[in-house]
Amino acid sequence: FNPTGSFKDRGAAVMVSYLRQLDVDSILEDSSGNGGAAIAAAGAAAGLKVKILAPGYTPSPKVAQIRAFGAQVQLVPGPREACEEEAIRQSEHIFYAGHNWHPFFLQGTKSLAYELWEDFDFDVPDNIIVPTGAGSNVLGFHIGLKELLASGQIKKLPRIFVAQPLNCSPIDASVTAGTDNLVEREIKPTIAEGTAIRRPVRLREVLHAVRETNGQTVALTEEQITDAVRRLAAAGLYAEPTSATAAAAVDVLVQRGAIQSTERTVVLLTGTGLKSTPFMTGLFEQPETSR
Repeated sequence: FNPTGSFKDRGAAVMVSYLRQLDVDSILEDSSGNGGAAIAAAGAAAGLKVKILAPGYTPSPKVAQIRAFGAQVQLVPGPREACEEEAIRQSEHIFYAGHNWHPFFLQGTKSLAYELWEDFDFDVPDNIIVPTGAGSNVLGFHIGLKELLASGQIKKLPRIFVAQPLNCSPIDASVTAGTDNLVEREIKPTIAEGTAIRRPVRLREVLHAVRETNGQTVALTEEQITDAVRRLAAAGLYAEPTSATAAAAVDVLVQRGAIQSTERTVVLLTGTGLKSTPFMTGLFEQPETSR
């Protein structure tokens, strides 16, 4: 388990450790919640002053967790990218440790590739399905797997599949259009708010990772994601909707014939359901009349 309940602890630990070595004492981050909590926690452990810019719609449990680590939180009105724009403006006065920009964050997320390699008895699965917003997990996997391939530890790269909510799916839109450029697709609110990134900073790198591994992308409806949350919970896995997007993608990929039942497929669950307590409470609440 990751200390703050999401995969971003991996990238935050490596990035913040590196910044401390550079004698950086104050950092700024923009985040929809999980990244902010991870960097606030790592910053507290390292003795750094941390400021987090988060969208105004960020779930209150995520904001509470960030504040618990002593970080200053500024809620920014508007869509997710408004936080990034504000962070860039404020970076004139404080070090901007944006996890979607900093290369050492990816050096932390690549540990996923090495952990899977160990778990599979020093081999790798056939397929990896990743819930994706900005793409730090996709790129972390790609970096780590390429290192394992170059060093002769594995014989081939697993196929990397990207799962996104249809309501915010720029990577799927670009793959569907067969281009390396951002393709405009209607953006709507999504329960998978952790992946609601309409303009991924490293879009071309993510597209390259998917294409080089012969992977695909999937865009899931809100209903498909909600159903996946329920099915995961029924199996004993309490995952936030953002994570459940990857689980929802399995059925679609099987129906497409993209993955087979005989193959070894890993679905990455990136954050605990405790991150989305209001949503989870509403989803699983039993009406009084039914008792």
